[in-house]
Amino acid sequence: MDAAGYTTLTRQSGLMREMQAVANNIANLSTAGFRREGVTFSEYVARLDGAPSLSMALGNTRHIDQSQAGLSQTGAAFDFAIQGAGFFLLETPEGEALTRAGSFTPNAEGELVNPDGFRLLDQGGAPIFVPPDAGVVAMAQDGTLSAGGQPLARVGLWQPVDPLDLRHKGGTRFDAATGVEPAEGAVLLQGMLEDSNVNPVSEIARMIQVQRAYEMGQGFLDREDARVRGVIQTLGR
Repeated sequence: MDAAGYTTLTRQSGLMREMQAVANNIANLSTAGFRREGVTFSEYVARLDGAPSLSMALGNTRHIDQSQAGLSQTGAAFDFAIQGAGFFLLETPEGEALTRAGSFTPNAEGELVNPDGFRLLDQGGAPIFVPPDAGVVAMAQDGTLSAGGQPLARVGLWQPVDPLDLRHKGGTRFDAATGVEPAEGAVLLQGMLEDSNVNPVSEIARMIQVQRAYEMGQGFLDREDARVRGVIQTLGR
């Protein structure tokens, strides 16, 4: 395969990854706390054995859109929404994970857990415990939980040390390899959940663009294959 073929294949591979990201975004239009993902293309230039330099487009890096989404009122005492920057911190078997999905319930031990059973951590990194006989639980905008006028815990707000280091871990969970630190300036709201920040119109439009770009590249590869076959047949006569 010549240089044009290799260049097109790297482009096609990146477009396929972007199509997968777009499809996942569309599938999570209604997932509370979901964050839209995209693919970043970079140019790789190489020169081998004195030949002319070869430029390839690599689409191997995903970026996460952290823009604020709309809020939906649920009225549930342990549904929390973040307005501003920051994430909830969860304790999972694979380590700590960040999330914007704020739907929690007390488990049998009275600890707040998400639908997957992962414990919600406070500002000190410890599980949050709500006594079964606590009664009505209220939350202040700084995340302080209280019952009967007595404070119980304070929901922690965290952010990755390096914002570009945020990686999708699964579902609505994210991982930060360089660690997390407390987030400041955000407001916590009780009885509300943050929606997905995926815009369906722009996402579908992007899907069409990627599909057309992929079809164009595939057409080029088909024509290039036919050209090479024609040359081989001509030389073989």
